[in-house]
Amino acid sequence: MKVAITSFQVKQKALELGFHKVGIAQAKDITHQEVQNLRYWLDAGYQADMAWMANPKRQNIHLVMPEVNSLISVALNYYTPHQRPEGSNYAKISRYGWGRDYHKVMHKKLKLLTTWLQLQDEGIKARYYADTGPIQDKVLAQSAGIGWIAKNGNVISREFGSWIFLGEILTNLALESDRPHTEHCGTCTRCIDACPTQAITQPFVVDANRCIAYHTIENRAEKLPEEIASNLQGWVAGCDICQDVCPWNQRFAKETDIPDFQPYPENIAPTLNELAEISDDEWNRRFTASALRRIKPEMLRRNARG
Repeated sequence: MKVAITSFQVKQKALELGFHKVGIAQAKDITHQEVQNLRYWLDAGYQADMAWMANPKRQNIHLVMPEVNSLISVALNYYTPHQRPEGSNYAKISRYGWGRDYHKVMHKKLKLLTTWLQLQDEGIKARYYADTGPIQDKVLAQSAGIGWIAKNGNVISREFGSWIFLGEILTNLALESDRPHTEHCGTCTRCIDACPTQAITQPFVVDANRCIAYHTIENRAEKLPEEIASNLQGWVAGCDICQDVCPWNQRFAKETDIPDFQPYPENIAPTLNELAEISDDEWNRRFTASALRRIKPEMLRRNARG
């Protein structure tokens, strides 16, 4: 669909709403190779118990929105300079979960941008997602020039490193697209070398079966596999090891200007002992409006006990 609205106008509105990065790709930019990469990953069983990753819609964006022409990719920087205390008695929570639930923050802004788009012409269709639908968000972000998919599977941007949340809007608008981002990991293997469970089986390929972040967030089993439990290193909610060692993050991380992403005080330095014994009521109080609610209290206690 062609109307009197330009890519420049869309980007300006996105930045006005507080997005830190915005780029545009065309639906046809999703290449056969990227679909093949997903199929290889699934065939290898690297999705573990995340059955939703095999949804056919992830391999064909037109199954999500048949009339889609353009894909608007956005990013929010969530980095704060707070540091975890040293000491094996402390529990470690991934930075993404320190503050307010990113879904709530991202969805609010995406809804505003989507509504603005639809108001430009009654024929405009738009649908938004933020880690909530069968979308290859990292592939879209790379195609739209937001950043590149790194060897640890995260998207790295030149401006903020990999400390970014991704969102996307699918629309029937025909917008001018940006150039796909080039890859800049080079010969660096710090993320691969640092992973205590060897979850990065080869550059750009992560096996969830070995990933601490997967097991602490998604694994619903009563006990964690021994090879994971013995290598947790204090992680109870996600894992930032591969991001913490990344040179791009060490050099280019910038503090976010979004107050909602500032940490709740209790999330920076909890102890393993307190989380190992946390009650359901205390879990409910502490993790209100938090992405960490996906980690149920019995899972959090399990993770803290190792």
